[in-house]
Amino acid sequence: MQPSGQQTEIRHGDSCAVLVEVGGGVRSYDVGGGAVLDGYDADEMVTGARGQPLIPWPNRLHGGSYTWDGAPHAVPIDEPEQDNSLHGLTRWRSWQPTDVGAATVTMRLRLLPQPAYPFALDLAIRYDLDDDGLTVTTTATNLGAHPAPYGHGAHPYITVGTERLDDALLQLPGSTWLPTDDAQIPTGREPVDGTPYDFRALRPIGDTEVDYAFTDLLRGADGRAELVLAADGGRRVAVWVDESYPYLEVFTGDTLPQEHRRRKGLGVEPMTCPPDAFRTGQDLIRLEPGASVTTRWGIRPG
Repeated sequence: MQPSGQQTEIRHGDSCAVLVEVGGGVRSYDVGGGAVLDGYDADEMVTGARGQPLIPWPNRLHGGSYTWDGAPHAVPIDEPEQDNSLHGLTRWRSWQPTDVGAATVTMRLRLLPQPAYPFALDLAIRYDLDDDGLTVTTTATNLGAHPAPYGHGAHPYITVGTERLDDALLQLPGSTWLPTDDAQIPTGREPVDGTPYDFRALRPIGDTEVDYAFTDLLRGADGRAELVLAADGGRRVAVWVDESYPYLEVFTGDTLPQEHRRRKGLGVEPMTCPPDAFRTGQDLIRLEPGASVTTRWGIRPG
């Protein structure tokens, strides 16, 4: 048994992605023998939430508590130094591969009620490889009798083969960034104009450190927003999100506990809501009984 559980490989042309049981995420994604994701090996336990879906909230929930429809709920703290509950409740659960094809697989999990989240969700994440890259479609259905709070995120780290991110170029579609306090909880919203975080035009990352959420995303006619990481004169990788994701968290990895991992890959986190949304209610989805919500994002190498 591998630390990340059952491995499911899908292929299309010279592209290969490996999906895993633990967390239901993508462990690796290669095209033409080159890594698109700064992932992890089959004999490793995942660190830094690499490639994992973040459900039922992305990012941080401060203080480990929230109130929903007047009822208080307590959530275990797993980032104790900042008093946060991090990245939801499904990262260490066993997801099951279904509908497996040569270039597609759907990872499924039934999240049953628990003290931290007394709601029932049926979760399905479909991974598809085709000529446009990897597309990730997530559907959540409320199986319970009461409305449920819901948010979704994902946590891939992309790479274009540079030794460090300092040597890469970034184009980030966010017009607004969310400054944070010492617990990395947003304290407001500010335009990126005139800040080190204005990457709306492709430019070198250099020594800029980023671990912030961005919003007011610039979108194309198809409604998609796209972040691009590029090597000067070399490879490019784009992460796109549909209109269900108003936020992107971007993380240069400077605070990862594993020093050899720092500034190696760029964490690009599509989010349906901002950090701490379970407490603030900002852009939190109210999922009614029997209702479903579907969101899409993807990675396109170039």
